[in-house]
Amino acid sequence: MPRKARHADLQRNIIDFCRLLRDREMLVTPSEVIDAIRTADAVDISDRQEFKTALRSVLTARPEDIPIHDASFDEFWRNRMPERFEEQGEEGVASQDPEAQGEELPQPQIAEGDESEADEDEEGLDMPLYSPVEILAARDFSTFVPDEMQEIARAIMVVARRLATRESRRYRSTQRGHAIDLRRTMRRNIKYGGTVVELAKKRRKIRKPKIVLICDVSRSMDTYSKFLLQFIYALQNTLGRVESFVFSTRLTRVTDYFRSSDIYTALDRIAREVPDWSGGTRIGESLRSFNADWALRTVNKHTIVLIMSDGLDTGDASVLEHEMEQIQKRAARVIWLNPLLGNEDYRPLARGMSAALPHVNLFASAHNLASLQALGRYLAL
Repeated sequence: MPRKARHADLQRNIIDFCRLLRDREMLVTPSEVIDAIRTADAVDISDRQEFKTALRSVLTARPEDIPIHDASFDEFWRNRMPERFEEQGEEGVASQDPEAQGEELPQPQIAEGDESEADEDEEGLDMPLYSPVEILAARDFSTFVPDEMQEIARAIMVVARRLATRESRRYRSTQRGHAIDLRRTMRRNIKYGGTVVELAKKRRKIRKPKIVLICDVSRSMDTYSKFLLQFIYALQNTLGRVESFVFSTRLTRVTDYFRSSDIYTALDRIAREVPDWSGGTRIGESLRSFNADWALRTVNKHTIVLIMSDGLDTGDASVLEHEMEQIQKRAARVIWLNPLLGNEDYRPLARGMSAALPHVNLFASAHNLASLQALGRYLAL
């Protein structure tokens, strides 16, 4: 990650600056990157303080982010203030002439692994490059090749951590909160005759929902199940309060498998020890086993149940409908993630899917990182 502005144009430098902030644990989203670029176009960027304040206004959401932003700004822009696009050549690309700026300009940064394609795909250099998550987010899981598995595993872990650190609407008392707790402040200052001497602080709680994950590992889900299992592993190791199950023709609890420090070890054990891995699909019977053996211990009105399946059940659809009804009655929310929903021509007409849908609170896709990241707003009560 560059620690200073090194490109010839404003947009790329702002994108690199936002990546630096993300590396320093600031929650900078792609939409905020775009807002920062637009904001820079609306202010006098030759005024260093004005430019710094403008970026701070769109890139910081919490008071504790401000010192990180300001220190990073001073470090990143210390040798070069941004330049607009007026000094562009006929092709619309910023001038690469070293004499134009009085110094040699570095070549545009190329995403890791793309060096060999740089000459063939120069247009890609003009695209916003945010982070590994944003770069991979829109790609369907079915398009990844084995060599990219480690990269997607890291990106899935990033998504899970973002979901695990989402703030709740509820507050908790704290010594260094960013909001004043008026009720506690008034009580604390009664001893001073009502004069406010001490301030009580509060901050939003981190959402830590209780989640039950049930993933289809039948043959029809082979393309997607390995990615969804990585997502389950990541959630379990970031949220903590997660129970995990897989099924094909029967249900298997895999919570303990995912307590391994290595996702690949966990996946190998599951594939080796789950007897019906990549077999047929009996969703109804598998959910019947879940309700009979596990639901009473793992599901209540504070639990979110996520079922990951394409809904292609070869069993009795009436059994699936009954078991889904039982889960919905017991759980706070039922979410069904179907990777086939990523295809705009898909319709949930299969018997199993049609039977389950009336008892689902949210029916969503799970075909790429973006669809998993979009779950954030629904993983809280």
